[in-house]
Amino acid sequence: MSSFLFNLFLKPAAPPAPAPATANGGALQQQPHVPYNIDWIFPRLRRPNRLWHIASAGVIGLVGFVSKIVIVWLNKARVHNLEVLENALEHRPKGKPLLTISNHHSCFDDPGIWGLLDTHRLLKLRNVCSRNVIRWSMAAHDICFTNKTHSLFFMYGKCIPVVRGAGVYQPAIDLCIEKLKLGDWVHVFPEGKVNMTKEDLRFKWGVGRIVYETPTLPIIIPIWHIGMDDVLPNEPPYFIRTGKKLTYNFGNPIDLSALMERLRSAPVNEEEARKMITDAIQEEMMILKQQTERLHSDYLKS
Repeated sequence: MSSFLFNLFLKPAAPPAPAPATANGGALQQQPHVPYNIDWIFPRLRRPNRLWHIASAGVIGLVGFVSKIVIVWLNKARVHNLEVLENALEHRPKGKPLLTISNHHSCFDDPGIWGLLDTHRLLKLRNVCSRNVIRWSMAAHDICFTNKTHSLFFMYGKCIPVVRGAGVYQPAIDLCIEKLKLGDWVHVFPEGKVNMTKEDLRFKWGVGRIVYETPTLPIIIPIWHIGMDDVLPNEPPYFIRTGKKLTYNFGNPIDLSALMERLRSAPVNEEEARKMITDAIQEEMMILKQQTERLHSDYLKS
């Protein structure tokens, strides 16, 4: 079972072959490479049937339990303000959407982060292993959705295939907005990829479109974590490590109500609106990053 989970869920896929360039107004543009047809996945995620619900409950329960073992029991996680997220999961008004945003340092960030949920309820696991509670999350089409077996596994894990390089108007972003309209929880990595160099990347505008086009402003919770790439490194050999010191910091909800009111009362074009929202989120995330780096430094010294 462990080797199955490793090969199916954790082992990164080989880099995709370069896609051919096409002409666009005289200029050559590199087209996103789609190694496997993912069109059939979106209708199933949009209107899941009974079989999907049964399979999803099994995958999410298994992955949630494994994530808790790895993060909470086999490593040394220090967690700050987890109650911010758990309160939102359990007490937000019905129909109120929840959007979490975090940095992306390892392929195990998601689901690893969610192994922290229910830390004080080890026998209940009502959030981390619940199909009805756990997040929807975008996952790279060229890593997680390369064949039918992988696609089914990640689809049942409530992952949405996103085509990196295809822009903000693509089915993955559309589906995230639809799920938020239903009051669900959606998680986004706004860096758009695993940031192996940990540089300050400009956030992708997809998160700005998600917030701008969701009719009810979501609760937006920022998360910064350090150490996940020590648990599952980004270079071979790819296997889970133990005994690592990890720091997780859940920030207070980002209040964009004033900004959204300005955008509604004095409309700008959609591109500018997406940029303003994304910039505001990134500014708050950079503050959280600095706080978390100090907390992690203190943890390493202890």
